[in-house]
Amino acid sequence: MINKIAVIGVGLIGGSIVRDCKKKWPKLECTGIDINPKNISKAVELGWVDKQGSINDLQNMDVVIISIPVNAIENELKDILDRISPNTLVMDTGSTKNAICKSVENHKNRHQFLAAHPIAGTEYSGPDAALEGLFIDKTMIVCEIEKTQFKLQNRAKEIFETLKCNVRYMTPLAHDKHIAYVSHLSHISSFMLGKTVMQEEESERDIFDLAGSGFESTVRLAKSSPAMWTAIFSQNKEHVIASLDRYVENLSRFRESIMNNDTTTMYKELESTNRIKNILEGIKNGE
Repeated sequence: MINKIAVIGVGLIGGSIVRDCKKKWPKLECTGIDINPKNISKAVELGWVDKQGSINDLQNMDVVIISIPVNAIENELKDILDRISPNTLVMDTGSTKNAICKSVENHKNRHQFLAAHPIAGTEYSGPDAALEGLFIDKTMIVCEIEKTQFKLQNRAKEIFETLKCNVRYMTPLAHDKHIAYVSHLSHISSFMLGKTVMQEEESERDIFDLAGSGFESTVRLAKSSPAMWTAIFSQNKEHVIASLDRYVENLSRFRESIMNNDTTTMYKELESTNRIKNILEGIKNGE
């Protein structure tokens, strides 16, 4: 049973974890730590944070959840591990893993850290974005599980079971490479599509009146936190650039097909990509 939990970064992911945990353990006490006092006040008002705390309170916690931008995780993780008791589990939720894991690979309390990344979220941020059930049937990637103390692995397992997520184990490098394609690239695409349309909108004031649900769903991710995503793109620079190079190459070839009125090539490109529907459906069905 978990009695005391601290969340560093009072927002969507940390808040959603706490809300599910409080549902299972009603007496669970949550301490919120955030550089923005308004976030703490809002989370307390919403009921999933019980009180404001500071980094000096970490020694009393069963679990510490770090849900801040990845560059801040890398900078703060050593200090956090310095301040905990021998029985505290520290878990991050960052969207990059290699730099974070390397930053504490030789720390004396490395065995108390679990590197995790829930593949779940929305385009919204802040304490009022936290949702119960956000992680149901979503993937929780865990890296370097063998470096986490066994009893603390079991505590993390309790949390994952409470969230009803599916755990998958990967190396930090594999995580960062794959996530660059399926998450980081899609966010860049959304931001840049939004920018392109907004540039056109400056001279075509009614362009958004014509936008349908397809456009809205495609640019949904462009509502995401710029601070969070700037840090992610920078920290996963190598893999993000590789994914962008491949994406730009495909866009350039498709542009050339349109320019040359090469409908045969256009059709083949679209048709071959249609099979992604079957791939995603197969994954959902566990095939």
